[in-house]
Amino acid sequence: MPHSVSPEPKDQSQDVDMEDAPSSPIDEGANQSNADPLSEPSQQEDSNAEDQGSKPYAPPGRHPIEDMFDDDEEDEFMGSSVPETSMGTLSNNYSDPGVMRAFYQRLFPYRHVFLWLNHSPKPRNDFGNREFAFTLPNDVYLRYQSFPTHDQFRQQCLAQIPSRFEIGPVYSTNPRERKQFRGGGRNAFRPIAKELVFDIDMTDYDEIRTCCSKAQICEKCWAFMQMAIKVMDAALREDFGFKHILWVYSGRRGVHAWVCDRRARELDDGKRRAIASYMEIIKGGEGTKKKVNLKRPLHPHIERSLTLLRGHFENDILRTMDPFSHPQQSEHLVSLLSSTSQTLSSALSQKWSATPMRSSVSKWSDIDALASTGDIADLDTRRLRADKQDVLLEYTYPRIDANVSKHLNHLLKSPFCVHPGTGRVCVPIDGRRVEEFDPMTVPRVTDLLSEVDAWKGKKGPEENQNGRSIPDWEKTSLKPYVDYFRGFVTTLLKDEARLDKEKLGGADAVPHRKQAAAQDGPESMEF
Repeated sequence: MPHSVSPEPKDQSQDVDMEDAPSSPIDEGANQSNADPLSEPSQQEDSNAEDQGSKPYAPPGRHPIEDMFDDDEEDEFMGSSVPETSMGTLSNNYSDPGVMRAFYQRLFPYRHVFLWLNHSPKPRNDFGNREFAFTLPNDVYLRYQSFPTHDQFRQQCLAQIPSRFEIGPVYSTNPRERKQFRGGGRNAFRPIAKELVFDIDMTDYDEIRTCCSKAQICEKCWAFMQMAIKVMDAALREDFGFKHILWVYSGRRGVHAWVCDRRARELDDGKRRAIASYMEIIKGGEGTKKKVNLKRPLHPHIERSLTLLRGHFENDILRTMDPFSHPQQSEHLVSLLSSTSQTLSSALSQKWSATPMRSSVSKWSDIDALASTGDIADLDTRRLRADKQDVLLEYTYPRIDANVSKHLNHLLKSPFCVHPGTGRVCVPIDGRRVEEFDPMTVPRVTDLLSEVDAWKGKKGPEENQNGRSIPDWEKTSLKPYVDYFRGFVTTLLKDEARLDKEKLGGADAVPHRKQAAAQDGPESMEF
C-alpha cells in the first residue's frame, strides 16, 4: 500500500543505509535552558515541587492529565528560528516545501502525537526508541529516525520538511544506534512494542464498486469504509476487549486503525497474525469466483457482522451501488448461488436474460420469489440461505490488507500527515459517529493556512479565557479533529497511569476496571 511500509525480509540493519541521515537536530550537550519542558525537573525544581505538594495543580473539574495539552503554543515554538509564513506568499501546490514548512511550523499537533506515543508526559523509551521514517521532497526515504522529545521531533520536521512520515515500532534500543547491536543474543536490536494496526484501502473494492475506481472515491463508495469501521470496531472491542481504538482517514481513499491498548502493543507477531486471520474472511484474487466460503454454524462474530451489515447491503449496495444490474454482473450473482440448486440457477438466468436491466433490488427479490414457488425440486433451503449470506458478506465485509497487521515492525503513515496527492490532512474519525464523517470535507493544508491568515486578518483573539495563547490549529477547521484526538489521548493516558500504578502494586491506586472505564468517559467530537 502507498501509505504503509511492509517489513523487508532481509536483516533490519540493512534495510536502508542511514550513514548519510542527519543525527538528532539538537546537540545532546546543549545548554539546558533550551531543554524540553516535558523533561525531568532539576533537583531544585524537584525540591520546590515537594514543598508545594506532590500532586500537580489542575483547575477545578479538570483531570491533571488534561493540563498536559494546554501549553502547546509555548513548547512547540521553543528553539525554532523559522519565521512564520503567510499563505499569501505560498503556492497552492499541496506538496510545495513552503506550504509543508508552514504546516509543520503552525499546525501539526506535536505535543498530542508525543503524548499518544509516549504514554506519559515525561520522555521515556516509548517515544525515544520509536522509529519514524521520513519521506523527503526529493524522494529520499530515511528510516530509523528517533527523537528523545517532541521538540526535537518538531525541529527535524522543520529542518527536513518531509512530504509525509510513517511510524514504526518501539525498539529495544535507540534506532539510530542499531548498528552497534547487529549481533544476536539478549542485546540484539529488535522491535518490542507497537500498536496493532489495520489498513483498509478502497482499491480493494474495485471489483464490486460501480461508481469509482483506483484512487477515486465518492459518497456512494465511502459507505464501504463506514461498514468496515463498524464491523471491525465491534469485533476489536467485544471479542478482544480492546478499548483504545483510533480510526484515521488516510487522506485519500482509505482508513487506518491503531489499537493502542497496552495489551495490543505488546502482542508478538504470532498473536497479530491470529487476530488478522480472525478478521479476514474474504480470500482469493481476481480469478477466484467465490471469495466467501464460511462453515456453518456461523461464528458469533460473523452473526454480529451480518446484523450490522444487512441494512447497508439493502440500501448502500442493492439500491445505491446497484451491482447486479448489467447482464455480466447478474451472471456472476447466479454463479455465487450455483451450489444451492441447478434448477434455481437456470430459472434465474432465464428470467434475467429476458429482462437484463432489472435493478439489483428486483433481482435479489427474484431469488426468494422463484425459490418459494415450489417448482424447484432440488432446492436446498439451508444452502440457499447460506449462499445469500455469503453474497452479502462478499459485498459488504471489510477487505483488510492483512500483511499490514501481522508484523510488529510494519510502518504506517502517521495521523495528521498531509496526503501529497490530495492535500487533505489524515484526521481521526470518531468510530461511534462514523456516518457523520465525510472525506470530501476534510480540510486541505492550503485551506487551513488560509484560515489562519483570515483569523489574523479579522484580528481574532490571540489568547483564550485563561490568558494562554491560542495555537494556530485552533483557529482552523482542523480544531474538531485535534480536539477529538486530545480526548482520545487523555483517556489512553488515564488508563496507562492506572496500569502503571497497578504494576507497582499500589492497592489503593487500582480502581476497578469498570469503574475506571466509567470515570474516563467517552471522547467527544463536534464538527
